[in-house]
Amino acid sequence: MPNNNFDTLIIGSGLAGFTLALHLAQHKKVCIVTKQSADSGASSWAQGGIAAALSDNDSPSQHVQDTLIAGAGLCDKEITQYITENAADAIHWLIDQGVIFTSDKTSETGYHLTKEGGHSIRRIIHSGDATGKAVQQALIQKIQTHPNILVLEHHIAIDLITSDKLSDYPHTQHKRCFGAYVLDKKQDKVLTFTAQNTVLATGGASKVYLYTTNPDTATGDGIAMGWRAGCQIANMEFIQFHPTCLYHPHAKSFLISEAVRGEGGLLKLPNGDRFMPRHDERAELAPRDIVARAIDFEMKKRGLDCVYLDISHKPADFLKEHFPTIYARCLELGIDITREPIPVVPAAHYTCGGVVTDKHGKTDLDNLYAIGETAHTGLHGANRLASNSLLECLVLAQAAGIDIANQPMNGLPKLPDWDESRVTDADEEIVIAHNWDELRRFMWNYVGIVRTTKRLQRAQHRIALLREEINEYYTNFRVTSDLLELRNLVDSADLIVRCAMLRHESRGLHYSKDYPDTLPVAQDTILQRET
Repeated sequence: MPNNNFDTLIIGSGLAGFTLALHLAQHKKVCIVTKQSADSGASSWAQGGIAAALSDNDSPSQHVQDTLIAGAGLCDKEITQYITENAADAIHWLIDQGVIFTSDKTSETGYHLTKEGGHSIRRIIHSGDATGKAVQQALIQKIQTHPNILVLEHHIAIDLITSDKLSDYPHTQHKRCFGAYVLDKKQDKVLTFTAQNTVLATGGASKVYLYTTNPDTATGDGIAMGWRAGCQIANMEFIQFHPTCLYHPHAKSFLISEAVRGEGGLLKLPNGDRFMPRHDERAELAPRDIVARAIDFEMKKRGLDCVYLDISHKPADFLKEHFPTIYARCLELGIDITREPIPVVPAAHYTCGGVVTDKHGKTDLDNLYAIGETAHTGLHGANRLASNSLLECLVLAQAAGIDIANQPMNGLPKLPDWDESRVTDADEEIVIAHNWDELRRFMWNYVGIVRTTKRLQRAQHRIALLREEINEYYTNFRVTSDLLELRNLVDSADLIVRCAMLRHESRGLHYSKDYPDTLPVAQDTILQRET
């Protein structure tokens, strides 16, 4: 694979990127670039499982219905049907790859299926309470030994290389992507990658918030790169806040799975009183947006630092068997979930919007695809149904693989090298750390679970000031990984605020005190960059 020239360049090493690589590698030379280690993305952190209609008393149409209800009128019905109808095949493909799911000999499927908020039936197949880790470990073994797949760790993409950056490209033709500039973090060198097709699979943007269940890698890289390249972006106002992130000073980003409530966990105030029945008839099994807002309401009303999730009424052996990771982590921190409740708070968890694609993962830029949390397919609507995320990664990666395999091989132009002739080393990198912290704090305070127009305007003003500083840095100094991530976070924050200000209603994950009602007609918020 000479000169960093590939059939397909995949930016990101989560479930979507891995799945696509394995589907393509039979016929294509594939390169995966990932900014940390290959297993460091959010996919490995997924606890709950993957939603699929596997049992005789379930069906894709029931799965569709639950997804549409959770999505608050904004799901694309056609894409939702496509993904749910292909869910079972996707699960069987994972099993063929060596993924071991939790078994249940009494079940007709042979697997234990759990239930999560918003689902009308048990349909979540899982591997204990560490499904993402089990899936990623199985796939990475296949990836690392495949002769047609090159994985480049500690490489962070800077920007896409598009036809409008080439002086000799005929601009009467449709705009096209030819690859990307990538920073080799260890060599501190910018490389030029050329590819027939480029795929954004970098995950979401939850690191734009101070409190998140996501790893440090979730900085909206693919969404920001797609936006800068001219792709349409949709529904970024819908940031899902997971209701139950462990509240402990030493438990950074540790998620308490939705399945804990699915198996009978109860949300309580410090005095032991339940509060969810006052907010929704489905109580703890209401969709995530409702549960997160209810917790936020109770915390603000009573001045609480957290609420409590109690599943100690279940047998200790049951908890250790079904939630071994959660049990062990909590015990390390002095919390015995078999005897006492778990302190929890909401935290930014999932980006429902993203780069607009069709059901094959194609963006509106030729030869550029987006899959996984980076993409907006229409599946999640205004609120993602629990455990639909890994499913979307699987089904859409497979669909993108088929589409890419059928694309004609075209000649590629010589791409210009990265120009560092007019930059120097940064002299005050502390500015980057300060800006990163400021951004995440004001996004949490002004663009969180409950919003107002005034708060959004304040956030927009601060984003504009930060952007000026960051652009000055980007223009005058050599790029670093921290600078690139901060640049992408500011673009992602800007997109979230822009979309939120355009939505004059409350729907799903977007709740505005100034517009508390839901409009009769649901419409996507679509942004198109001016060129």
